[in-house]
Parts: sequence; C-alpha cells; structure tokens
Amino acid sequence: MKIGIVCYPTFGGSGVVATELGMALAHKNHEVHFITYNQPVRLDFISSGLHFHQVQIKEYPLFEYQPYELALSAKMVEVVSKFKLDILHVHYAIPHAYAAFMAKQMLKEQGIDIKVVTTLHGTDITLVGSHPSYKKSVEFSINSSDAVTTVSNSLKDQTLELFDIKKEIQVIYNFIELEKYPDILHEECQRISIAAENERILTHISNFRPVKRTSDVIEIFYRVQKKIPSKLLLVGDGPDLHAARLKAKELGIYENVLFLGNSVELEKILCYTDLFLLPSETESFGLAALEAMAAKSPVISSNSGGLPEVNVNGYTGFLSDVGDVEDMAKNAVYILEDSERLKLFKTNAWEHSRKFSIEEILPFYEKIYADLDALRDK
Repeated sequence: MKIGIVCYPTFGGSGVVATELGMALAHKNHEVHFITYNQPVRLDFISSGLHFHQVQIKEYPLFEYQPYELALSAKMVEVVSKFKLDILHVHYAIPHAYAAFMAKQMLKEQGIDIKVVTTLHGTDITLVGSHPSYKKSVEFSINSSDAVTTVSNSLKDQTLELFDIKKEIQVIYNFIELEKYPDILHEECQRISIAAENERILTHISNFRPVKRTSDVIEIFYRVQKKIPSKLLLVGDGPDLHAARLKAKELGIYENVLFLGNSVELEKILCYTDLFLLPSETESFGLAALEAMAAKSPVISSNSGGLPEVNVNGYTGFLSDVGDVEDMAKNAVYILEDSERLKLFKTNAWEHSRKFSIEEILPFYEKIYADLDALRDK
C-alpha cells in the first residue's frame, strides 16, 4: 500500500513512534511518504520505499503565527494526488487531524477518497486538546477520521471522558524494535567510561517539561547515592533542565550527574543503565520506559496514566504514587543493592518488552489500513 505519515519530526514520543512505524512498513514493502516540516530525527533512508516531503511555510508579516495547518493540508493534497496514496496516517491530534480533514475535503473535489487514520498520543488530548480554544476542533477532527487509535487503554479512557467521541477507538500499544539492542549490549557497552566498577548507573530520558517531574528524579537519586555508590545520566533537553542542574548543585551531587543532552544513540546510552527513572505526573504510555526495558533496565516509575500497562509492579520494576520520591528511592535501593536481584529484574524487563515488539504490533496497523482500503472498493 501507499501510506502517508504525518507527525512532528522531533525527539518526542509521537514522532519517534511514527518514524519507527514508517520504517517498519517500508521494510514490509509498503511505500511510505513522510509529510512534515523537517526530516524526522530517527528517519533512516537506507531502507527503500521511504520518501520525505517537506512542508514549507512562507513568512508573511501579516501573521504573528504562521498558519502551519494550511500549508500542511495543501502539502497533503499535493502528495496524495501525485503519488496516489491509499492512507493518510496522522500522529498527534493538533494540528494534524484537523489538517487531514481539510485535505480530505479538498481531495473529494478531485474525486479522490483518501482514508485518514488518527493516532492519539497523549498531551494532544490531555493537555492541549482539552483546552477550550481547541476542544471542539479536536473533537470534530477525531470524529471525522476514518479510524482512530490510542497508545494505551488509559489514554482511550481519558479521550472518551474529555470529548464526545462517536468513533470507535482501538488501542494499539507503542512498540520497540528489539533487534537494535542485543549487539550493543554485548559488544559496545563500556560502562567503565561512565562509572567505577562498584557504582550503579541510573538514567532518565525526557523532554524536561514540568510533567516529567525532573526535580523528583534528582531527589530520588540523592537518596539512592547516599546508600549505593552511583551515577545519574540525564538525557534530553527542555525548560526544566536548568532547574535540574541547580537542584543537583544544591544537594551537592552535581559531580555525579552527567548531562548528555539530546541524542539519537539512546540504545548505547541505555546499555550502561542499571535502573531507569520515570516519575512523571502522567504518561499516556511511557515509551522511554519500554526502550529502557528492551535494554535490560528495570524501571522505577509513577503509577500514572499508561505506565502500569508497561511497567509491571514488582516484576519489571516498581510503581509509586506521583511525587512519592521516598518510596521510589526505597524501591530503587531494593533493586540495586543485590546483584542477583538486579540481574533478575533486568531479565524480567527484557522478557516483558518482547510483548511490545514491532513484529507483534505492526499487524494491527496493517489490518486497519487493509480494512479501510476494502471499504473504498465497495
């Protein structure tokens, strides 16, 4: 099939999932066209069947904010018409689902019936989409899609609670490409470059927004390192990164915290990791936790949103109430203080991550595409 994928080309979870999905589809001989304003950060053009179409916005002094959704919908129409796409799969409701609806209407004027799949990822629903300025438009866009998916049962429930949704919503979990991890784990992981032999390594990866509660990450590590020699790796960038630096200095642990910035080599970073920290206010799914588990890292997380659907309490790690840094630190020490126990949690995390492999998840998307394509033929 010929599939257009619309996403944000950034380090965020929705962009990563959309990019990995597109590459996996191309690997299965589908023709995939990415439509966005920059090349997605994880897009690998080594695979055949992948195409990128840049949405360009002309600066015009009348507009304080350039109307991206207009340029995006026009680009969708252009790509669908020129390459005869079968499906438009848009990730993140704002503004992609709304732009897809406009494109669908314009294409009808050309006699083209493009099918639109909308995947909801989290903050497009829970934070941005539910704002009064956007709520009705988001609700309309979702209901106007031909198929709608969410990445967890928790997000599906929130969507139905916040909006008047008439469409059936199918839950399709985020996924991991397990093949990326084994070689790195066994061949390239040089822990000694990060920490001493007697030290444990804890890691946090995020966009450092308030919802990630990165101050809690620092607090948890502060308590852990008092009992167990350890280092903390912070990966990513965002508005709360500076506050995290200040907090580490205030607690006197700055020399044990490594700030690594954004990276496209997360697998290599995760191979160093003994324990992954994700104390978020909420997570629609928790892709970072799943990536850590695939690299044999147990997870200490909050019990919010979709995290309990990923992190199994007492098996792949532990869940605690949001903000309970004392309990999170206690659970972290419990895992880290005994090498055999740590080894068991690492094995459990990796085994559980296999349930979210791309091979397990991809057929669900392919079935949605095929079902919609069959409706067109009737």
